[in-house]
Amino acid sequence: MATHKALLMCLGLPLFLFPGGQAQNHAPPGCSPDLNPLYYNLCDRSGAWGIVLEAVAGAGIITTFVLTIILVASLPFVQDTKKRSLLGTQVFFLLGTLGLFCLVFACVVKPDFATCASRRFLFGVLFAICFSCLVAHVFALNFLARKNHGPQGWVIFTVALLLTLVEVIINTEWLIITLVRAGGEVGSLGNGSADWTVASPCAIANMDFVMALIYVMLLLLGAFMGAWPALCGRFKRWRKHGVFVLLITATSIAIWVVWIVMYTYGNKQHNSPTWDDPTLAIALAANAWAFVLFYVIPEVSQVTKPSPEQSYQGDMYPTRGVGYETILKEQTGQSMFVENKAFSMDEPNSAKRPVSPYSGYNGQLLTSVYQPTEMALMHKVPSEGSYDVILPRATANSQVMGSANSTLRAEDMYVAQSHQAATSQKDGKNSQVCCFYLTSDSRCS
Repeated sequence: MATHKALLMCLGLPLFLFPGGQAQNHAPPGCSPDLNPLYYNLCDRSGAWGIVLEAVAGAGIITTFVLTIILVASLPFVQDTKKRSLLGTQVFFLLGTLGLFCLVFACVVKPDFATCASRRFLFGVLFAICFSCLVAHVFALNFLARKNHGPQGWVIFTVALLLTLVEVIINTEWLIITLVRAGGEVGSLGNGSADWTVASPCAIANMDFVMALIYVMLLLLGAFMGAWPALCGRFKRWRKHGVFVLLITATSIAIWVVWIVMYTYGNKQHNSPTWDDPTLAIALAANAWAFVLFYVIPEVSQVTKPSPEQSYQGDMYPTRGVGYETILKEQTGQSMFVENKAFSMDEPNSAKRPVSPYSGYNGQLLTSVYQPTEMALMHKVPSEGSYDVILPRATANSQVMGSANSTLRAEDMYVAQSHQAATSQKDGKNSQVCCFYLTSDSRCS
């Protein structure tokens, strides 16, 4: 009998000295025998949920990183200053979404002290970042939809940051209190990782985990309720941003209702507590992808579009050449219209004078009545002689058509000619009177 016991001890000794040979029999398909059992869910092909969520989270990390670079790189091209003030909050939102994708890996791996602590602390904080940014965005949209001008960018970012700090304080106190309360039992074991049900942060009921997220739920509800008034504003161009917020908050509410029911009620009813970790991982990945598809991508596509005011100014003042040909075309169009208008003006009945088409008159109305000075009359009076023999003469005008100087010269000529005609008529009358009196004296022939 003693010989059999000695033989069994000799055969079993190598198994204790080489635990890797024992682990080789229990390694799941797809995983290396030397891999830590903590990471079996990442490569276990028998339970493919870990591999699928790993791939979904990896794609989300790459997509979020690319969108963050695009949003930051588009800052110099943002023409609307109101949209530029929201960029800081939207980048903060993208960082929170990136953290949600990374936290999926902490829910896929098996629980230990580090993974459970990160779940309890970062689950609420990362969702608080995203929902706080949505609340801050709704806060700004309500101003923009009613007054078309909102608070400055640093004010919006500060609102999101302060709302996030509240959840950071709540989770920090909750985590410290629960760890200190279990500290005596941990010290008695001597190794905190030996029994995680007692020592690690994972020793918490599912209902307590959900109750610690009440503040995050309030942020989600506040963003959902605050998006409705933004749809009723006077400035309609901000309504689509309110629709984006309303869509993502409604989707998030549906996701949260589903995972909370499954986490607190459904898994217990089906006697499958092993689905607690997949439930959290699926909730993280689903909500993070909803953020990307229903909020981030629509906002990034709208950030570089100009405001209606800038579009109107672009239509009123289009970009065009300022060359000599462009100026001549504009002046030609103006002169053609104005010259037709000039010929339709009424002429005085007392003196019908021909109007020269080369007079340089462009039809611009003067703001005040022009009264020529004596010097202007001396320079503008034509040579002596009868008006009937005065022919209009084309003169070379060196100034640009459409100026006020050409109009003044036409008016001076008109006044000078009127003055000459009046003087000629007066001299004729005086000569007739003189001849009448001389005839009576027999001295007028």
